[in-house]
Amino acid sequence: QVQLVESGGGLVQVGGSLRLSCTASRSTFSSDFMGWYRQAPGKQRELVATISSDGSTNYVDSVKGRFTISRDNAKNTVYLQMNSLKPEDTAVYYCNAPFQQYPSWGQGTQVTVSS
Repeated sequence: QVQLVESGGGLVQVGGSLRLSCTASRSTFSSDFMGWYRQAPGKQRELVATISSDGSTNYVDSVKGRFTISRDNAKNTVYLQMNSLKPEDTAVYYCNAPFQQYPSWGQGTQVTVSS
């Protein structure tokens, strides 16, 4: 069964850091264009960072300079390093492949930034 499993979330104070991980079971992972999404309460899911198969990255303006997406194809894992966290970063974070989406989303990982 093709799966996405996110981990690494938690409760952190403003200005803190977290590193999220997402392990994917699809055999095409190394060639998949991957992304991290987040969904805050009452809001739509938002794509915040993407990484291509060759490592090119893009970010939404609100996280530029604070978040870094990376991948380890040998481990079928994509990471999101989040620094200088703000209360508005509070959300459930998910990964998926924006252009060739996995049929099921993972459970996500909760990130809560307290002030």
